[in-house]
Amino acid sequence: MSRKPLQGRIEMSHGGGGRAMADLIDHLFLEAFDNPWLRQLNDQASLDAPNGRIVMATDAHVISPLFFPGGDIGSLSVHGTVNDVALSGAVPRYLSASFILEEGLSIADLQRIVHSMADAAREAGVAIVTGDTKVVERGKGDGVFITTTGVGVLEADTAWSPSAIRPGDKLILTGTLGDHGITILSLREGLNFDTDLTSDTQSLNHLIQSLSPWFGDIVTMRDPTRGGLSAVLNEWARAAGCGFVIEEQALPIRESVRGACDFLGLDPLHIANEGKAVIACRPEVAEALLAAIKARPEGRDAAIIGEAVADERQFVRMHTAFGGERMVDWLSGEQLPRIC
Repeated sequence: MSRKPLQGRIEMSHGGGGRAMADLIDHLFLEAFDNPWLRQLNDQASLDAPNGRIVMATDAHVISPLFFPGGDIGSLSVHGTVNDVALSGAVPRYLSASFILEEGLSIADLQRIVHSMADAAREAGVAIVTGDTKVVERGKGDGVFITTTGVGVLEADTAWSPSAIRPGDKLILTGTLGDHGITILSLREGLNFDTDLTSDTQSLNHLIQSLSPWFGDIVTMRDPTRGGLSAVLNEWARAAGCGFVIEEQALPIRESVRGACDFLGLDPLHIANEGKAVIACRPEVAEALLAAIKARPEGRDAAIIGEAVADERQFVRMHTAFGGERMVDWLSGEQLPRIC
């Protein structure tokens, strides 16, 4: 695939349906995302009907800045939707992508974003099969917004649901907390913590499918994005009618993230993540499931962090490192906007 840098900036004509738009599609999107479905140049993709149930997810990506350590809006737009599909137990197959471009955006930056999307899609084993491009006036789009919709196939007979969680079920976190949110915050605010802060954005579908021998004992999964781990557990508690107790000392948090949170007065339990999953499973398989997760590079920092408990109040509590206990409530307000 040619990756010769393109020149110029996005103009209103790139969204006008004429020659400029056709050239942008031919020399950027088609070249980067090339596959038999996209090559048909239709306004839709005709796909073979698979065996199994269809899972579909859509996600809009409005992150600022567009580029950050560990990724960019392009790779994030693929990872986010692939993970939404994969965390149902489905195998992601296809993506659509819609771009809202701001007049004046560097075409070289757009090319970098598009090629990042293409690389992320290939790594995840999905095809970007259809899409759309619109251009808005300068000052009305913040560079680029990307919406991706994913389609996957649920081949196994799984019906995971947080309402099926019961007391004694274990909680597994597949990796460290807070990497993405703290990386974006430090970059956006120009903070230099003299650390190697890097976003955790990644696709989890290969990791999830490697756990198929335990699908019958997995109760539910969720990625702790906006609102972080606290939002997931409080939502699950409400759905299941139980409570949760987590152990602070069991939480995998990088020292750089912990230090930044202490400095800024933030709680890592509320910080967004883009490449991690929270898994609730039956207690008898927790250790085997953890070992399988840790055997994968995406899950090398995984840990069992707590369990479901009988509690009609549906509280989420944390045993602290100092031997006390505190409530883990929902995030109040918006801790960091434009995070994904």
